[in-house]
Amino acid sequence: MRIGLLTEGGYPYATGESRLWCDRLVRGLHQHEFDVYALGRDARGEDTGRPAAPSAHVRRVRTAPLWDDGPAGSAPGAEGSGSGGGAGAARAAHAGRPARAAGSGARAAGAGRTPGPWTYGRRDRRRFAEHFERLATALCRGGAATGGAGDGVHEDFAEGLYGLAELAGARGGLGGALRSESALRALEAACRAPGARRSAHAATVPDHLALADRLERLLLPLSLDWYGPDGLAAADLCHAASGGTVALPGLLAKRFFGTPLLVTEYGVRLRAHYLEGGSTALGAPVRTLLAAYHRLLATEVYRQAALVTPGNAHVRRWQERCGADRAKLRTVYLGMEAERFAAVGEGSDLGDPRTLVWVGRAEPAKDLVGLLHAFARVRGEEPGTRLRIVAAPVRDGQGAAYLAHCRALAAQMFPDEAATAHAVGDSPVSFEELGGPEAPGPADAYAAGCVVVLSSVVEGFPVTLVEAMLCGRATVSTDTGAVVEVIGGTGLVVPPRNPRALAGACVALLRDPARRARLGAAARARALELFTVERNVAAFRALYLEALSLAPVRRADEALDRYGVPLPFAHPAEAYVPGHRTSGSGPGFGSGSGSGGRGATGAGAQPRAGGGRRVPAWAVPAEATGAASGGGHG
Repeated sequence: MRIGLLTEGGYPYATGESRLWCDRLVRGLHQHEFDVYALGRDARGEDTGRPAAPSAHVRRVRTAPLWDDGPAGSAPGAEGSGSGGGAGAARAAHAGRPARAAGSGARAAGAGRTPGPWTYGRRDRRRFAEHFERLATALCRGGAATGGAGDGVHEDFAEGLYGLAELAGARGGLGGALRSESALRALEAACRAPGARRSAHAATVPDHLALADRLERLLLPLSLDWYGPDGLAAADLCHAASGGTVALPGLLAKRFFGTPLLVTEYGVRLRAHYLEGGSTALGAPVRTLLAAYHRLLATEVYRQAALVTPGNAHVRRWQERCGADRAKLRTVYLGMEAERFAAVGEGSDLGDPRTLVWVGRAEPAKDLVGLLHAFARVRGEEPGTRLRIVAAPVRDGQGAAYLAHCRALAAQMFPDEAATAHAVGDSPVSFEELGGPEAPGPADAYAAGCVVVLSSVVEGFPVTLVEAMLCGRATVSTDTGAVVEVIGGTGLVVPPRNPRALAGACVALLRDPARRARLGAAARARALELFTVERNVAAFRALYLEALSLAPVRRADEALDRYGVPLPFAHPAEAYVPGHRTSGSGPGFGSGSGSGGRGATGAGAQPRAGGGRRVPAWAVPAEATGAASGGGHG
């Protein structure tokens, strides 16, 4: 089948675990074809140039950066392989500037130029005002951080969002309407209307301007040219690699074409938005209304998704709190490459029996200060013990400052020993860089000690903990995020911000080699059972078939019940395989042979989407709407 993989700021450009996961998924599911739609690249990423297709099974890579620092076309959308590329055109469409030709994926309605807010006709201006007012009213009245919004509030948000999407599709983009006087008046009226939250009442004109600017960026996916017959309309399944804005194109594909949506979250995007909001210079009214937007969008994504796959129980609880149906939830753990750690995990060397190891990024959330205080207690009871802190390369000034502070603290806490140290093994606390001569790779770092320590006060899915388990090492961890779920009784867990408890657990394992060996063996067995790439890929292989089998078929030969509603299971999901497809037998939204068709169309007819909805005219190729013969789409 053809998968539309929606990513944000990761695959195939950025490094990190999200990119690795997507790459493993694409290479593991080689029986499917993938079209990658990437949101959120920044200016630095654009300067790196156009990447090659990351895998033979990726037909095309299309990008749309959510930044706008120059004139239209200054940072065009990049395509690794294939045609189209609408990032530059989408930004021009969104800002009311002339758009460059967008290739085969461009909508016929655009015609090379995109209307600005003042070139809209009177009816379009009225439609925009109506839809934007509904969305603004929902932001001012609902979307609280805890508790669900009322049905009326969510209905206003959804209908306003989809109404704006239909207008953007029909007119080639929203233009500068989101910054127009009409939009600002709608925001001001919604903030002052009866029933609006108190913080919205306090919004001033600068707050309205700031909110309009943020909404323009957040709603940019509505103006992309990804929804044409060779885009998401041709996908059998949309897989969003994260929640939030990245899933918005999948929502539109679900709305207009009936394409099933699968959402995967290994971190809680809504929680990340809440944490980021407190560190910005925006006023309290703007932060509140933006939080409401992300809350309502998350709720709509979970409601419309065919399946939602949280990466752990911590993420699952957030999703349920935001309205996700438990029947749609399937927990799929992140997969790691076990082969990288096989030599250490299967070896007989259990590491230096007097060395503790910490591996990770140097940042305040990892609480290295607390770890140093705990190690001082450990040294008091076991004088020969050493601590190796192996940090990933620092990429920002904040991380460098925190690491320098920890080095200074270690020198202050162990002044005599630090002064006489001449090598890594001489100092009780050593600071090393992952990838350096002492620790070329993670496996080498874990192999150096007998106990691996995780001291975080904030943690999502503890990747370093899984790596330590694959190496067969006993672990001592703080009870944060998904730590308890990952450990499952194969390691010691203590409360966070408690150096005394952390030191006590470390001392207990240092004094009991047999217990360390038992816990390490049990940890490796658990990791091989739950947290491997093979298990992760196998889970998504089954989920793809499940999501597609539950979705109504959208083709000319689809089977209907007596009410005219397409029947699920009318065609086997196994029929969706790469290669040549006969008419009516494959996915797509194009002409008869080879590309299949999602909607049932005849001469002059428009294809249907879910629940009897009709696909908007802008999503139908101009040459197909006027064809009186030839069978239309099939």
